[in-house]
Amino acid sequence: MRRSLRLGSLILAASMFILAGCGSNNTSSKNDSESQIKFDNTVYAKQDIFIDPSEVKEKLESNDIIILDCNKPDVYEKEHIKGAVSIGLHYFSDKVGKPGDDGWGTIKKKEDLQKAIQSLGINKDKLVVFYSDAFKGPGADGRAVWQLKMAGLDNVRILAGGLTNWKELGYDVSKEPIEATPTNEIVDLKEYDETYYTTKERVEENLGKEVLIDVRTKKEFEGSQNAGEPRGGHIEGAVHIEWLELLNKNGTPKSPDEIKSIMKEKAGVTVDDDFTVY
Repeated sequence: MRRSLRLGSLILAASMFILAGCGSNNTSSKNDSESQIKFDNTVYAKQDIFIDPSEVKEKLESNDIIILDCNKPDVYEKEHIKGAVSIGLHYFSDKVGKPGDDGWGTIKKKEDLQKAIQSLGINKDKLVVFYSDAFKGPGADGRAVWQLKMAGLDNVRILAGGLTNWKELGYDVSKEPIEATPTNEIVDLKEYDETYYTTKERVEENLGKEVLIDVRTKKEFEGSQNAGEPRGGHIEGAVHIEWLELLNKNGTPKSPDEIKSIMKEKAGVTVDDDFTVY
């Protein structure tokens, strides 16, 4: 069981390790991934997390897809995928008070999450694709998909490679802002699956017993507060693996073997271990 610390905003790192799972050991297809147009989900144990950009491009004019941009608003204003709605970094998070206050940045309660997804027109029938520019922000698309899957939505995906890969493939971008079309439809959300997250109390109880992986930047790990942290540094005993280490240059995830090798070498964990990322 791999638990993701819900106070962390970089859930994509954990998603990719879970994605690697016990999938195929064939690394050749992924080593050539940057020269391929099609992102191959089949080499991974979890095949319902990412979606290939070409599949999204084919559906751009369809009413059966919702595309959500998880970049910071200023990045969205400069360029985004045609038809994408900007939701920023914390659309599905509680933001009462300021960063560092108790509960700030944690996942919304189920009833509040229901309102949030209704405001975006999300139901269980439409394909919902989240993306960000992995090299300009904290990967909030990963957090959004993690949270909604934890609440029982199976129709949510991360765009493989995000905006970086989309542009490298030569696909069009736009500057035209798009407003969401809300719905009154109620989605039957389930209680959050507790195997997908942990709490600060559980982390404290298991200090020194379970591996903690800090996936922020090296500067943040070493004490920088530039991202708004109320206190600098990292949780005692945590090891550092910046989440970008698990990505190829085009923003797509590395092969299962590469991911497992990085996690084993730098954190000493395998797919059978319990660990927490934040």
